[in-house]
Amino acid sequence: MDHERSSRYSLFLLVVFNVVLAAMLSIPVLAHHGSAVSYETKLDKAVTMKGTVTAYVWRNPHVYIIYNVTDAGGKVVEWSAETSSPSTMIGNHGWTRTTVKPGDELIFTLLPSKINTSAGILYKLVAPNGKVLLEDKSRLRGDPTQE
Repeated sequence: MDHERSSRYSLFLLVVFNVVLAAMLSIPVLAHHGSAVSYETKLDKAVTMKGTVTAYVWRNPHVYIIYNVTDAGGKVVEWSAETSSPSTMIGNHGWTRTTVKPGDELIFTLLPSKINTSAGILYKLVAPNGKVLLEDKSRLRGDPTQE
């Protein structure tokens, strides 16, 4: 009888271990999200504006640029531009922690938030001298220029 109880207990532990392992392995899948859920993905929806960088957040899972834009009425509005992860920005775009700095005046083109907030995915970033710092076409979906 003790051998049967021991076998059941071992089977129980094996099942619990596998359930816990499966849950742990699925966490990264649940954490990942696509940008199409929150942001527009077509170039005809993009917005372009000149802004002054107030913060450059170089951190996983995404790099953010916070900047101020003066609207047509003279009101300063804070915007947030989301990019890819730091490793993607380094590998695919050649960016570093110092590519953008507070005080930089740049021209931002964003694929804006679908819920009308002052936030978006950064599609293109241009310096005052015309140098393109980023043009991330991987953010587009269904754009005829990508076919």
